[in-house]
Amino acid sequence: MGFRIQNNIAAMNAQKNLGVSDSGMSKSLERLSSGYRINSAKDDAAGLAISQSFRADIASVKVAQRNITEANSLLQVAEGAMSSVGDILTRMKELATQAASANVGTDISKVASEYNTLVSEIDRIADSTKYAGTKLVDGTFSAGNTSNSWNAIANIYDVTVTNAATGAFTVTYTAAGGNILSISKGSVTETKVLSDAGGTGGTVNFSTLGVSFKYTGAFVADTSGNAMDTANLSVTAGATAAFQVGYESDTTSQLTVALDSIKTGTLGLASGDLVDSATAYTKLATIDNAIDTLAASRGDIGAYQNRLGYAATNLSATLENFTAAESVIRDVDMAAEMTTFTKNQILVQAGTAMLAQANMAPQQVLSLLK
Repeated sequence: MGFRIQNNIAAMNAQKNLGVSDSGMSKSLERLSSGYRINSAKDDAAGLAISQSFRADIASVKVAQRNITEANSLLQVAEGAMSSVGDILTRMKELATQAASANVGTDISKVASEYNTLVSEIDRIADSTKYAGTKLVDGTFSAGNTSNSWNAIANIYDVTVTNAATGAFTVTYTAAGGNILSISKGSVTETKVLSDAGGTGGTVNFSTLGVSFKYTGAFVADTSGNAMDTANLSVTAGATAAFQVGYESDTTSQLTVALDSIKTGTLGLASGDLVDSATAYTKLATIDNAIDTLAASRGDIGAYQNRLGYAATNLSATLENFTAAESVIRDVDMAAEMTTFTKNQILVQAGTAMLAQANMAPQQVLSLLK
């Protein structure tokens, strides 16, 4: 065996092994203290990239859950306004029933006064019902295509082109032969027969083209038909009202919503409806139609809320699974890591002791100098 003092190979070897053990113990301490297996890219570059993507999706899912909660609140505000208007319509039918009876006599003016006040209150509720500054039930909170070319025509209201194609339509009205209103778009032509309303409103629906409108009890086929012919019809793409209920940028992650107008013009009601018993009698059917229209609008809101409920349930499951997947990649197994830490701790202690012994070995050379 050679005795050398310039290079202590045994000590260098012990120091190398001690460095490895110390590095392993430091890494275990880092993982145990942070709870993560991956604390930097050098720990697992591919795992870091995958887990970071999961983290972004998890954060987005949590925001989508909040969106659903707020969307439900928005819809509840709108439904509450419709509920109030429903109570008003019930009272208006009571008043119309009272005014339609001959025994009301000269008191009909008092009944009409309350009726007119309720008409104004419906419009006030429609205009003042807002969420975060956005009106909900005045007809402006909607999804789909829009048009304003017929909106200014007297006795025509609630022109609906939500599902119609965009662009110009050709409108033709012919009084001779039965008051025929014809609308054409491309190769598709659809016709309807118009008739005077006679005090009762109604709806004309061009279902194939996706166009419809409502008319009041004062609708005159010839007058309004010619006005629609002159105005023609132009449909433009409308702003979409949608709730973001997913974590991706696609249409499946959004729920488009259209909230109907509950204004008196949409419901076919107006001040002065109860001028006499005969008119009040005809308005009973109008109020019934308004009640049915409002009930359908409330039903739509209920359907939206049910969809949001199912979306929330799905997001909860998605969040759980994404979190589990991210945890498997990034989180540390504390039990396994504690075992590794204990091993490295013992190796560090043993390596320190052996390095001390290796450093003592060259001192045996001194015995040769005596």
